[in-house]
Amino acid sequence: MKRFIDLKESNCQNCYKCIRSCPVKSISFSDKQAHIIESECILCGQCFIVCPQNAKQVESQVPDIKLAMAKGEAVYASLAPSYVANYKDLTFQTMEDAFKQLGFAGAGETALGATIVTEQYDQMVDQANGNVFISSCCHSVNLLVQKHFPECLPNLAQVLSPMQAHCQMLKAEHPGARTVFVGPCIAKKEEAGRYDGIVDWAITFEELSAWLEEENITLHNKPDDRRKGKARLYPTTGGILATMQKRRDDFHYLAIDGVENCIHALEDIRRGKVKNCFIEMSACVGSCINGPVMDREHINTIEDITIVKNFASDEPFELKPIQRVPLKKGMGRLSIHRDYPSEDVITSILFQMGKRTKEDELNCGSCGYNSCREKAIAVYRGKADLTMCLPFLKEKAESFSDNIIRNTPNAVFVLNEQLEFQQANDAALKLFNSPDLDDLAGTPVFHLIDPRPYVNALDGSDVFNELRYLPEFDRYVQETIIYDKNYHILMSIMRDFTKEQRERDAKQEIARQTAEITDHVIQKQMKIVQEIASLLGETTAETRVALMNLQESLQDD
Repeated sequence: MKRFIDLKESNCQNCYKCIRSCPVKSISFSDKQAHIIESECILCGQCFIVCPQNAKQVESQVPDIKLAMAKGEAVYASLAPSYVANYKDLTFQTMEDAFKQLGFAGAGETALGATIVTEQYDQMVDQANGNVFISSCCHSVNLLVQKHFPECLPNLAQVLSPMQAHCQMLKAEHPGARTVFVGPCIAKKEEAGRYDGIVDWAITFEELSAWLEEENITLHNKPDDRRKGKARLYPTTGGILATMQKRRDDFHYLAIDGVENCIHALEDIRRGKVKNCFIEMSACVGSCINGPVMDREHINTIEDITIVKNFASDEPFELKPIQRVPLKKGMGRLSIHRDYPSEDVITSILFQMGKRTKEDELNCGSCGYNSCREKAIAVYRGKADLTMCLPFLKEKAESFSDNIIRNTPNAVFVLNEQLEFQQANDAALKLFNSPDLDDLAGTPVFHLIDPRPYVNALDGSDVFNELRYLPEFDRYVQETIIYDKNYHILMSIMRDFTKEQRERDAKQEIARQTAEITDHVIQKQMKIVQEIASLLGETTAETRVALMNLQESLQDD
């Protein structure tokens, strides 16, 4: 299956924002990367819009178009009416001239195709008997129905989209021509590829802008006196309805935008709660003028709606007979196979996520799913992993660090910048003879021990494994003090060094006593040696030197 939105793996940063924004949850997460599930994706482009790391990239067909032009093929552009919002009120003449500079044989307005699509919608409603019809102009809506609400397929108008209708017109007028749709939508790329022989390629406004820049083509607005048409209203919410005649008083005409709102409407239709209704559905809030590949920095909804309305008129386009092409379109079910776990399996997964009771299920949505149960089902289907639960990871990390601090034999305590106790582990409480933290919290450190090392740490003097004696508690400690300027706290880690220091002191005392005894023995022996020396003569000096060396050696030990 061809991928129209892909992901730059090096850019994906574990944020789950695309999953939170995906209305059909067609994104899986594994190996610390997000992956689009093509079989479930409706190409609404929300993941592309919200990605903070620009990790999503849209497949480009510009190289294929350039190749066709290089081969001498006549290529015509079908320009979506939302272009006036993207390029801010430029005339169609301006755009057509730009297309010709790029090498296109010509260009036309997609709104011409919208004109005959509107006529078809009016005919369907006129012949309806209690039916519900859903417009089929938005391919993301079509995919939503085909993949996720196949029960509503009978309600989906089996009519070509304006893009397809207009490209049919262009091919009827220019036999052998190739056609390119240019618009604000990623899904149109999939629609172009799904129905052979109608639309050869689809590119976005972003791709067009990049192409114009590459060729150093500047858009200078030119006058255009050609006749306006009502179908230019199509890219706004309610734009389709505004072009219909709406002749039946017993029929309801509704415009719904945004995938979530469309999902709610489809659920009502599936449950049989809606009758005698024509529903214009658009996946984008605000419809096509807020498409995912509009130039985002140029979107100004109110201004854009005004521009589109000024671009249109109250009368439909006049069409040539050759432009009235067949509009029948088949849209079948695009099956999605889903396994549903048993309640026991869900409970087991929830338990692994640290959700042992209902109260543990925070349903915070940080993982991208609306509830912990939805996340558990996604884990079962291989679309998510346990590590995506941020509260769980936070609790696990805190529990892990708490266990380390609580069980370490070292005294660990935290002071604020006023040198008052804030936190202390059990070893610290034991060291300071405090029954509990409440007894110690808020106590100035100088009430218990010498505060000078902490004052020095505040002034920037590092303290690392310094030996100090705490006379108040008759303890020797090795202390490290860390000053965190960002959080305005000092953390002390004290290792009780009393036993080692006392053993060291005892050894030094034994060595001292040994040296004294040795000295006494040597002095006594010296006298004996001196007495003997008179008898031994010249060996006295050598003996004296040897004994003095022995004495020094014992003293050093």
